[in-house]
Amino acid sequence: MSNGDSKTDIDHHLHGDGLDSEREQLIGQHIGYRYDVNLLPDMSLLTPFLKQYMDLMGWRDLNWLEDVHMGYEEQRAAVFDRNINGWVTIPEDMELPETQQERDMIAREVLVKFQMSERHPLADLRKAYAKFD
Repeated sequence: MSNGDSKTDIDHHLHGDGLDSEREQLIGQHIGYRYDVNLLPDMSLLTPFLKQYMDLMGWRDLNWLEDVHMGYEEQRAAVFDRNINGWVTIPEDMELPETQQERDMIAREVLVKFQMSERHPLADLRKAYAKFD
Protein backbone atom coordinates (compact mmCIF):
# COMPACT_ATOMS: atom_id res chain seq x y z
CA MET A 1 0.00 0.00 0.00
CA SER A 2 2.75 2.46 0.85
CA ASN A 3 5.35 3.44 -1.70
CA GLY A 4 7.43 5.46 0.79
CA ASP A 5 6.44 8.82 -0.70
CA SER A 6 5.75 11.18 2.22
CA LYS A 7 2.80 12.70 0.34
CA THR A 8 1.00 9.36 0.03
CA ASP A 9 2.33 7.35 3.01
CA ILE A 10 -0.04 8.04 5.91
CA ASP A 11 2.46 6.41 8.30
CA HIS A 12 5.35 8.61 7.14
CA HIS A 13 5.85 10.22 10.56
CA LEU A 14 5.75 6.85 12.29
CA HIS A 15 8.47 5.36 10.10
CA GLY A 16 10.62 8.40 9.34
CA ASP A 17 12.13 11.23 11.31
CA GLY A 18 9.26 13.59 10.39
CA LEU A 19 11.64 16.30 9.27
CA ASP A 20 10.00 17.17 5.97
CA SER A 21 10.59 20.85 5.43
CA GLU A 22 13.99 22.37 4.76
CA ARG A 23 13.72 24.32 8.03
CA GLU A 24 12.89 21.18 10.03
CA GLN A 25 15.95 19.48 8.55
CA LEU A 26 18.11 22.54 9.24
CA ILE A 27 17.16 22.79 12.92
CA GLY A 28 16.83 19.04 13.41
CA GLN A 29 13.39 19.34 14.94
CA HIS A 30 9.83 18.73 13.85
CA ILE A 31 7.71 21.89 13.59
CA GLY A 32 4.57 20.55 15.19
CA TYR A 33 2.19 23.44 14.55
CA ARG A 34 2.38 22.71 10.82
CA TYR A 35 0.27 19.64 11.56
CA ASP A 36 -1.52 20.52 14.79
CA VAL A 37 -3.14 23.94 15.23
CA ASN A 38 -3.32 23.27 18.97
CA LEU A 39 0.40 24.10 19.02
CA LEU A 40 -0.21 27.72 18.05
CA PRO A 41 0.74 30.09 20.89
CA ASP A 42 -1.63 30.35 23.82
CA MET A 43 -1.90 34.13 24.08
CA SER A 44 -2.99 33.90 27.72
CA LEU A 45 0.59 32.81 28.52
CA LEU A 46 2.30 35.93 27.17
CA THR A 47 5.18 37.15 29.28
CA PRO A 48 4.94 40.78 30.44
CA PHE A 49 7.81 41.65 28.06
CA LEU A 50 6.08 40.08 25.04
CA LYS A 51 2.80 41.80 25.94
CA GLN A 52 4.56 45.17 26.07
CA TYR A 53 6.45 44.39 22.84
CA MET A 54 3.23 43.52 21.01
CA ASP A 55 1.51 46.65 22.35
CA LEU A 56 4.44 48.80 21.19
CA MET A 57 4.44 47.18 17.74
CA GLY A 58 0.65 47.42 17.47
CA TRP A 59 0.30 43.65 16.99
CA ARG A 60 -2.71 41.57 17.98
CA ASP A 61 -0.84 38.26 17.71
CA LEU A 62 2.70 36.92 17.69
CA ASN A 63 2.88 36.88 13.88
CA TRP A 64 6.48 35.94 13.00
CA LEU A 65 7.09 34.43 16.45
CA GLU A 66 4.42 31.74 16.13
CA ASP A 67 6.87 29.08 14.95
CA VAL A 68 9.51 29.89 17.58
CA HIS A 69 9.79 27.07 20.10
CA MET A 70 12.10 26.05 22.91
CA GLY A 71 14.50 23.42 21.67
CA TYR A 72 17.82 22.02 22.81
CA GLU A 73 21.38 22.53 21.67
CA GLU A 74 24.02 20.28 23.23
CA GLN A 75 21.66 19.31 26.08
CA ARG A 76 20.92 22.97 26.92
CA ALA A 77 17.61 24.70 26.44
CA ALA A 78 17.89 26.97 23.41
CA VAL A 79 15.98 28.86 20.74
CA PHE A 80 16.90 28.92 17.05
CA ASP A 81 17.65 32.34 15.55
CA ARG A 82 17.12 32.26 11.77
CA ASN A 83 18.99 35.53 11.30
CA ILE A 84 22.27 34.06 12.50
CA ASN A 85 21.37 30.48 11.54
CA GLY A 86 22.29 29.31 15.00
CA TRP A 87 21.10 28.50 18.48
CA VAL A 88 20.80 30.98 21.33
CA THR A 89 21.09 29.09 24.60
CA ILE A 90 18.91 29.91 27.54
CA PRO A 91 20.88 30.99 30.65
CA GLU A 92 21.63 27.92 32.74
CA ASP A 93 20.30 29.50 35.91
CA MET A 94 16.95 30.37 34.33
CA GLU A 95 14.09 28.39 35.85
CA LEU A 96 11.99 26.95 33.05
CA PRO A 97 8.23 26.44 33.39
CA GLU A 98 6.69 22.98 33.19
CA THR A 99 4.58 23.27 30.03
CA GLN A 100 5.89 23.50 26.48
CA GLN A 101 3.61 26.47 25.73
CA GLU A 102 5.13 28.41 28.63
CA ARG A 103 8.66 27.39 27.60
CA ASP A 104 7.94 28.55 24.06
CA MET A 105 6.91 31.98 25.38
CA ILE A 106 10.25 32.19 27.25
CA ALA A 107 12.03 31.18 24.03
CA ARG A 108 10.25 33.97 22.11
CA GLU A 109 11.18 36.53 24.74
CA VAL A 110 14.83 35.43 24.80
CA LEU A 111 14.98 35.53 20.99
CA VAL A 112 13.54 39.05 20.74
CA LYS A 113 15.78 40.35 23.51
CA PHE A 114 18.86 38.77 21.90
CA GLN A 115 17.98 40.18 18.48
CA MET A 116 17.64 43.65 20.04
CA SER A 117 20.89 43.41 21.99
CA GLU A 118 24.33 44.71 21.10
CA ARG A 119 25.56 41.10 21.41
CA HIS A 120 23.61 40.06 18.30
CA PRO A 121 25.95 39.64 15.28
CA LEU A 122 23.73 41.87 13.15
CA ALA A 123 24.48 44.78 15.49
CA ASP A 124 28.04 44.80 14.10
CA LEU A 125 26.67 45.00 10.55
CA ARG A 126 24.42 47.90 11.52
CA LYS A 127 27.38 49.76 13.01
CA ALA A 128 29.55 49.09 9.98
CA TYR A 129 27.03 49.91 7.26
CA ALA A 130 24.52 52.34 8.77
CA LYS A 131 24.34 55.66 6.94
CA PHE A 132 23.24 57.52 10.04
CA ASP A 133 24.14 56.95 13.64
